[in-house]
Amino acid sequence: MSNLDARQLAQRIDTVLDILVAGDNHSAIKNLEILKAELLAQPSGEQESPSAQPKSPWEI
Repeated sequence: MSNLDARQLAQRIDTVLDILVAGDNHSAIKNLEILKAELLAQPSGEQESPSAQPKSPWEI
């Protein structure tokens, strides 16, 4: 899991917290599901290489 960037993960968790504070529970849950899927895919090599431009599926 050396590809895991703790700072980026913390920022994404912070985004989910901001969405929860705003009261949009549906979007917060959807974003957590996306984050979970990405984290689970990382060890199996399904995630793109870090040099590729990542696409952000996040809802804001």
